Amino acid sequence: MEKSGLVAKICASVLKIDLGRKGFASRGKEQEGRISYEDGINDAMVLFCEVQATTDPETIILAEYTFLSQELQICNETDNDSLSSLSQAVQSFDDAFLALQVVKNSVSYRDADKTHPHNKKHRVSGFPKDSFHIACISHKTRLLNSLRYPGIDPIEKALLKQRLANLSTAQSGYIKKQKKAMGS
Repeated sequence: MEKSGLVAKICASVLKIDLGRKGFASRGKEQEGRISYEDGINDAMVLFCEVQATTDPETIILAEYTFLSQELQICNETDNDSLSSLSQAVQSFDDAFLALQVVKNSVSYRDADKTHPHNKKHRVSGFPKDSFHIACISHKTRLLNSLRYPGIDPIEKALLKQRLANLSTAQSGYIKKQKKAMGS
């Protein structure tokens, strides 16, 4: 999957979703809003399914990061809770990208492993719970909290579940990279 095309398509889907939500709130624009919203959700769902099929942690995280970054850009500036949550998520994924770079270098990663406690609460499948895992775990919690919102549209709920599944796939792929870097 070509990454620049992926980013552009995800941005477009988020914009359709946002346009749809705004249409819901405008008298006489409800139908157009619903169509835009559903098209955006469907486009995003297809993309996130394709991304999960790659099993590549970098591609999966890039897709989620792009979705979050786009949501952050369109977020209402008075919605402090959402702005804070989205900003924290984006920062966590910035750190996850750094962890991906380090895990590519076996020597550096073996040294990094020495800096992580070996207690099981600081490990994922025996490997360091580094910033990649922390970003995924934190974001899974955000998505699970979103799934608990009353009245959430079933198609948006399906997209949230897909994004949640993608994070598990990303972590599994990342553990394989950790295993390779550690020479296990």
